[in-house]
Amino acid sequence: MGKLAVYKYITMMFLVIQIVLSIFTFVGLFGGDVPPSGNTARAMLVYVLPLLIAANAFILIYWLLKRLWIVSSIPIITVLSCIPYIGTIYQFGPSNTNADNSAGIKIATYNVANFGRETSGFMAQDILSEMKKHKVDILCMQEYSDASGDKKNSDSYKEYFTYMATGNNDMVIYSRYPIKKTKNIPFEYTNNSAMWCDVDVNGKRIRVFNVHLETTGFNRTLQQAAKLTNSGIKVESNSIINAIYNNYTLGMIIRAGQANTVALEKRDSDIPTILCGDFNDVPYSYVYNTMLGDMTDGFKECGSGWMRTYRGKKSVRIDYIFHDKSMTGLTYYNTQLTYSDHYPVFMKIEI
Repeated sequence: MGKLAVYKYITMMFLVIQIVLSIFTFVGLFGGDVPPSGNTARAMLVYVLPLLIAANAFILIYWLLKRLWIVSSIPIITVLSCIPYIGTIYQFGPSNTNADNSAGIKIATYNVANFGRETSGFMAQDILSEMKKHKVDILCMQEYSDASGDKKNSDSYKEYFTYMATGNNDMVIYSRYPIKKTKNIPFEYTNNSAMWCDVDVNGKRIRVFNVHLETTGFNRTLQQAAKLTNSGIKVESNSIINAIYNNYTLGMIIRAGQANTVALEKRDSDIPTILCGDFNDVPYSYVYNTMLGDMTDGFKECGSGWMRTYRGKKSVRIDYIFHDKSMTGLTYYNTQLTYSDHYPVFMKIEI
């Protein structure tokens, strides 16, 4: 009788955990539907969706081992509901290896982190070689620096990319096709910004957005804490956690406003549009949903395998390429370049 009571207690405990997990997972799935301002807790659940999905899968194994078929339907339904989200970070099937032989344009987005602030120009030249190898037609860079010692990177890049458009601070778009029109989109109270340019691709105009949204502040907070510690100042763990949380939530709110600005600008475009850049936010977040709008996420359309674009401690997808539904994606992938804390993202698009 004692063993039966313990069994019932454990089963009830797991059932409560399962219900809480399912509720949190569903709230996280829809957390990106509302602005993070005033909905911080709900918005934060989007960032832990992979952990919630993994927890549901783990507890499903427990129910199956116990042969509690009815209860096991709860995590099954929960995980199945997450398939659209899973598709934003993993895609089954092989990539299109013949895409480069198809008609279209190759676009790339890359946060180059100021080329590591090195003065020899080696990194910038090696990245240019990589773009040539992948036959890139349009290159959007964030955290770009034109200075390379006593030379300019643009002088060497123009040998391959004939046309160039610069935005505010660290934004640039290189193109092998003529650039007809450009516009800068500054953001208030921050150094981040966006821009677009109209590119003439064999007589057909397309608008290309290059976006760099507010960072999370996660790494900056840890660096500040490390500096204080090295200076002999004791920093409590809870103080670091509070600082990270406050910076993270503030970053979410700022990015949401910036995403709204870009979405309004994009809505005014009367020609086919491609939107790419460093969003500093994860799939299914408010920023992701706002920027995506009625466009197509290139990775969901023609990507393959796992997609992560940030190579720091947080291996997440925060760099994107979207396009209007009038276009067709042929292939979408990244490469493991180690010159930045981001990976470059490439996409071949049929106009």
